[in-house]
Amino acid sequence: MKLFSVLVLLLSGTWLPSVAQNPLPRLLRTDSVLAPVARHAGPHRLQILYTRIRRDQRDNPHFRQYRYRLRPHEYFYPASAIKLPAAVLALEKIHTLARQIPGLTSESPLRIDSVAWGQTRVERDTSSQNHRASVAQYVRKILLVSDNDAYNRLYEFVGPEELRQRLRAHSLHHTILRHRLSVGDLDSTARRTNPVVFFTDSSLTRPLYVQPATTFTGAWPRPRQQDLEVGKAHLQNGQRINQPLDFSARNATTLPDLQRTLRAILFPASVPRRQQFQLDSLDRRLLLDYLHRLPRQSQWPRYSGAQYPDNGAKFLLAGGAPGPLPPGVRIYNKIGQAYGFLIDNAYITDPAHGVEFLLSVVLYVNQDEVLNDDLYDYDTVGLPFLRRLGEAVYQHELRVGSEKK
Repeated sequence: MKLFSVLVLLLSGTWLPSVAQNPLPRLLRTDSVLAPVARHAGPHRLQILYTRIRRDQRDNPHFRQYRYRLRPHEYFYPASAIKLPAAVLALEKIHTLARQIPGLTSESPLRIDSVAWGQTRVERDTSSQNHRASVAQYVRKILLVSDNDAYNRLYEFVGPEELRQRLRAHSLHHTILRHRLSVGDLDSTARRTNPVVFFTDSSLTRPLYVQPATTFTGAWPRPRQQDLEVGKAHLQNGQRINQPLDFSARNATTLPDLQRTLRAILFPASVPRRQQFQLDSLDRRLLLDYLHRLPRQSQWPRYSGAQYPDNGAKFLLAGGAPGPLPPGVRIYNKIGQAYGFLIDNAYITDPAHGVEFLLSVVLYVNQDEVLNDDLYDYDTVGLPFLRRLGEAVYQHELRVGSEKK
């Protein structure tokens, strides 16, 4: 952070450096669930970023940050956690376009065409009430159930070049979005985006805005991380290759970038004005609503509670076997899970007890060090650790709060 930005935040009282004793080492050392993983934090690629939030008499939030083994240059695959910056940047692009195109909103019906190999079309979306696709509906599906196709469509709408520019404008310098998910995107297909047309209504007869197909011809950003090869072997087309899996051409980010994105959505005044996301009030409300909404609480799109349990995408404080969230607690978050990596980027609040904090964590759980074999230790190591970490920080918050009363 530049010196000027630090001074602005200090003078405004919205950010405080971590001068108090960091509680994370003690919590990790003394807890029977956390300690076995923390003792092998290196092989587990464990990183934690915890931000305590306290409010003054005017209800202004003040932040104090604590870190545990934060390694911005140690790679982790972000998986679905990368969808949050994609979603907010898509909404920001809509807001920018709407300044020149009256009537265009995130709810405007759209059609996506295909003009190149590997691209697919979209004319209908039966998950929406009017059976039409829209940017807002894709954002809902991303935040509710981490829908891969929804992310891919937003990637196509914003495009790799504009994603890079917007990430840079918001000082998310370590975040790279350079491919779709779960469709085998190659360099050539990731560079090409589909044409998109927005319409005035669901009849799709009156075009409102036409965005042609584009091809990104520049150089991809290079990840800042140094160790971009993970594991000792991986499977490719069912064959074992006794070499690490190379992630140099994959999406990338860091925990500070992920938490900064979430914090800028929830607490826009806590980041410099020029780096705040430019959203209209309805789209910001959309993000705030669906970051914490449970799948069964949504009507359009509609999801079964049996197929999508309340805690299915809430790893911290609630991960593991299907079950309800802790009473009185709201979790605004975006998770990621792939290749043995588990990520949760969360804001946890319990208004009745005056508890609120940001907690972001990445953990690698792949004992056999073989990637793509689907033999990861999510259920036995990863999710129990994340659940307990959330509980431990939450209980710490309760203790600190009670001591101050």
